[in-house]
Amino acid sequence: MGRSSKDKRDIYYRLAKEEGWRARSAFKLLQLDDEFDLFKGVNRAVDLCAAPGSWSQVLSRKLRGQEEKGEEVKIVAVDLQAMAPLPGVTQIQGDITKVSTAQEIIRHFEGKPADLVVCDGAPDVTGLHDVDEYIQAQLLLAALNITTHVLKGGGTFVAKIFRGKDVTLLYSQLKIFFSGVTCAKPRSSRNSSIEAFVVCQNYSPPEGYVPNMSNPLLDHSYNVDFNQLEGPNRVIVPFLACGDLSAFDSDKNYPLQLDADKQYQYTPPTQPPICPPYQQACHLRKNNLLSREDASSICPSQSQDEPGPT
Repeated sequence: MGRSSKDKRDIYYRLAKEEGWRARSAFKLLQLDDEFDLFKGVNRAVDLCAAPGSWSQVLSRKLRGQEEKGEEVKIVAVDLQAMAPLPGVTQIQGDITKVSTAQEIIRHFEGKPADLVVCDGAPDVTGLHDVDEYIQAQLLLAALNITTHVLKGGGTFVAKIFRGKDVTLLYSQLKIFFSGVTCAKPRSSRNSSIEAFVVCQNYSPPEGYVPNMSNPLLDHSYNVDFNQLEGPNRVIVPFLACGDLSAFDSDKNYPLQLDADKQYQYTPPTQPPICPPYQQACHLRKNNLLSREDASSICPSQSQDEPGPT
């Protein structure tokens, strides 16, 4: 297995490195924008769970790079993890479940609400689908909670969702706050994955609603099969596949040399991870230290042959 093996298996991973994106997920937001025109009229944007920063890169290039009034555009990226700096992006290392984080976002916007909030956050999947879907639902609701603090009326919210058996409950809760909710599947998102994205447009909370950081799913009081709801309680959200057959298929293997006139050349990752959790394990394995009790817990420096962002 050479360094080019993943380039051959995943065309979007290869293209992300060639075009300077920190992760292949940048194409997901770009394809969502092609379908929904997300960035039109946006001057203040928030990227939740931003690390390693590919969606913040998209926001920076789209909102600041093509506008004459680029200096008026403000972008705030929030994550618990440290993230390498990006031009035109203000970073907050904080918890999206805390009111103080919402207050700091508004402070960076000089008291004004955001026009757009995006969230590509996801848990470290366990392989136990029910557990993964539940944790992802909690993360989405946490993103929704902080969004109600910072998003302007009529604004847009985009977030990752796992389309599990109880996804109807999430759709119902999103419909309380947004008049338009669509579940979209970008072409760069693998067909084999239950991942999709909810595009929530026209933020219009119920009259008298006061934003708070409570999470209604955490009280364990739901004992209903939400797929059996009927009438006004039953919400059917449209599902949209973004892109057409002219785009690359994320589940297909492509030859390394796509263009006969252009020789393939390996491209290293744009931004290696900053002290990722797996880095210490790689260091211990390569140095045969896994069985030693006194193995150092200090994060070693990133080496060129250790894996980059995916």
